[in-house]
Amino acid sequence: MKMNRRFVVLGQDARMQAAAAALAEAGCTLLDPVWTEQADCVVLPVRLEERSPELALALALARPDARLLGGAVSPGAAARARAAGFALRDYMQWEELALLNAIPTAEGCLALLLDGRRTTLWDSDLLLLGYGRVGQAIGRRLLALGVRVTAVDGNPARRAAARADGCRAPAAEQLAAAAQGADTVVNTVPAPLLDESLLARLAPGARVIELAGHGAADAEAAARLGIQLIPAPGLPGKCAPVTAGRFIARAVLSILNQAEQEERR
Repeated sequence: MKMNRRFVVLGQDARMQAAAAALAEAGCTLLDPVWTEQADCVVLPVRLEERSPELALALALARPDARLLGGAVSPGAAARARAAGFALRDYMQWEELALLNAIPTAEGCLALLLDGRRTTLWDSDLLLLGYGRVGQAIGRRLLALGVRVTAVDGNPARRAAARADGCRAPAAEQLAAAAQGADTVVNTVPAPLLDESLLARLAPGARVIELAGHGAADAEAAARLGIQLIPAPGLPGKCAPVTAGRFIARAVLSILNQAEQEERR
């Protein structure tokens, strides 16, 4: 495993600082961004957009043969990199990172669920939308705390996983019925499921934790209906940035090792 690589890590938040520290601990050489042209690899921050200043710096200074990796890369950012002659790899698409990142997301979600409560999570009911990586991490932790979880997912295999874990798992076509009277909802699905008709079925004053990003829930309808909508994207970087940064470093090294092995074949 090659560890004498020279890295530039761009982005000043705690998650990227932790990623840089983890790369250094793994034996890699960390360079100041002013020496980007000497780097073998440039690691860009999460939620990388086309107009990101970090992307502009990397495209301007990186060597033509340098590897560029970013997190949650937007289509515009990927297209800009291609136009400059770089293949921009998205480390958030690495399966190991996606699975591990679900852990701090789940813990951050639990913190939001506990915040301001006057009753226990134990012996309560919760509607969980989506039972993929993040939904499973959340659902299993809630079940361990004695929460009655109803998990709705359009994928039959994920519904089976929810049932095997101990959740109620109605079909997606039964979402409206499952939402009737619910007072706590966690959404992990990046799709506009929470429209006004669905929000109107929730209990008055219900809390909806939106993990999937902006646009998945109708914020205006939630305000009209008195629903407490809590947008909470990017929880790993907010709740456990050091852990999240270490996960990123681990994924980056795995991606580079795999690429180098494929090149040697």
